Amino acid sequence: MATLHLMVGLPCSGKTTLAQKLEQEQSALRLTSDEWQISLFGQDAEEREHDARHTLIEAMLWNVASRALALGTNVILDFGFWAREEREDYRSRAKTLGAGSEVHFLDVPTEELMRRLAIRNAQPSPTSFIIPEAMMKPWIALFQKPTPDELERRD
Repeated sequence: MATLHLMVGLPCSGKTTLAQKLEQEQSALRLTSDEWQISLFGQDAEEREHDARHTLIEAMLWNVASRALALGTNVILDFGFWAREEREDYRSRAKTLGAGSEVHFLDVPTEELMRRLAIRNAQPSPTSFIIPEAMMKPWIALFQKPTPDELERRD
């Protein structure tokens, strides 16, 4: 049975690093939306069109993911999944395709996130967004940590 792996956490929590590790260990297709968006649109985090572009890319990546899951391939969605409702939606989609699902939550304290953000912003990368500190702080307040029941693997 294929498994859908959901990478859950805020920017700078280590989601992509863990996703890359899981990609090798689980023989999985890794889909990281930020990498696609930066490749297509550059560092657009502060542009008006950013969110619409992001939504479109995630929808397109889900189309790829759903086909891979249906074919029996493990998939890692490295999207962040900040809200329980979103996590449950994708887990339900996986179940409909006959796939299991697993949440990988990276819980990093605010101070550490901000420290990592400063390092990340000082060393621009072609695969990571530069995120102003003023944007990050409200996101921390919006993030919904997974509950213990969400962290259980579902088949």
